[in-house]
Parts: sequence; structure tokens; C-alpha cells
Amino acid sequence: MSKLINATDAKVGTVIKIDGVPCTVKTLDKSKSGKHGAAKCRIEAINIIDGKKKIIAVPGHERFEVPMINKKKGQILSIEGEKASIMDLDSYETLDVILPENMKEEVKLEDQVEYWEIEGTKIIKRKN
Repeated sequence: MSKLINATDAKVGTVIKIDGVPCTVKTLDKSKSGKHGAAKCRIEAINIIDGKKKIIAVPGHERFEVPMINKKKGQILSIEGEKASIMDLDSYETLDVILPENMKEEVKLEDQVEYWEIEGTKIIKRKN
């Protein structure tokens, strides 16, 4: 389940889907509409899952999907490469979650973390 917003309605920090991938908007430049044209938006966004930067220029009326994000808490049980096995602190179920490159040094076994579930993909976002 998600909602749609116009490019001109996006704000810094908003999560939108660009090319089917959830990205966080980092900068947004809007040009004024002219006598014969619509407003244009230049959006610089960071992919939530792999951290890659995307830059796009679109008409202001372009619509973007805003994915639903469930933020949950868990405890790390094991770490293997790019994946971590965590226990959800509410349901006590064990899950395999993506461990981003920038979090590998920060988290250790038994740490409590916040993880996000975005349309079926689970990723650790920060240490509590």
C-alpha cells in the first residue's frame, strides 16, 4: 500500500520510489513555470538499500509513489557478511535482514537496532 505525490510536493527527507527503488530525497530544486511550460524539478536522492545516489529531472506534475515504511526494533543474533539474523522485540520472530556496509563496524552481537520493512525488504537503519 502506498500513496502518490507530485514531484513539486516532495520535500527533503521524503521517501519516494525512483525506477521502482525506494530513495530518500536529499535535495530538491524547483524551477518556476514559465509562459509556455510547466515547473521542472531536479531531485537528488539516495537509494535506501544500497546507498547509491540518483539524480533525476522531471516535470513538476510527475507523480511518485511513496512506499509505506514500518519501523521496528530488533536484537542482533548473528552476522554473516551482508546479512544479519535478528529477533523482533515485539513478536520474538527471527528474521534475516540486510546489513548495510556503513553499519558493519557499528553493530555487534546482542545490540538492539531499528530496522525498516519497506515493501517486503528488511534493512537495519541504526543502532539503538
